[in-house]
Amino acid sequence: MTSSGPSSSSSQPTHVRVGVGVLIRDPKSPPTTPKVFAGIRKGSHGAGSLALPGGHLELYESWEECAAREVLEETGLYVHNLKVCHVTNDPMPDSNKHYVTIFMMGDCVDPLHAQPENLEPHKCQGWDSYSLDQLRSFLTSANRNNDDDDGNVNKEQQPYLFGPLKHLVEEAPQKFIDFMSGETK
Repeated sequence: MTSSGPSSSSSQPTHVRVGVGVLIRDPKSPPTTPKVFAGIRKGSHGAGSLALPGGHLELYESWEECAAREVLEETGLYVHNLKVCHVTNDPMPDSNKHYVTIFMMGDCVDPLHAQPENLEPHKCQGWDSYSLDQLRSFLTSANRNNDDDDGNVNKEQQPYLFGPLKHLVEEAPQKFIDFMSGETK
């Protein structure tokens, strides 16, 4: 059997990793313009890009467990009502990586005190919340190379989307649109 992909070697990845990204509604955003929490990545592939809280699926972990764990580790927020939103295929040849990303969606357990903390400052510049229109506007951002060596983006610059989030926004599955429109299904 022959392979049409790149040959395997010790410097080449030999498998696809599974990532989980989590759409968490900001309970302080207006119901007519819901927003989700996202932050600028730093210190890893995709540094300087806007990404959702999330990470790698661990062995024997459910998608819901992974989503809740990653959100808690990165933001200090407890989430519930986690449901599958969409799955994207995310080859990243420039970083020599390939992911399948499972997007989950959920809500904060305590909406009155739902202020994300930056618990991993070496991986994220901080958390803010963004509407669907804002995420769509970032698809055309020209600031991809305007970050510093650590992936820090100037606050006046419009961010660009991390590959998996970019794919989610471009593919615009109905569950994502409904969630970002405030509809609960």
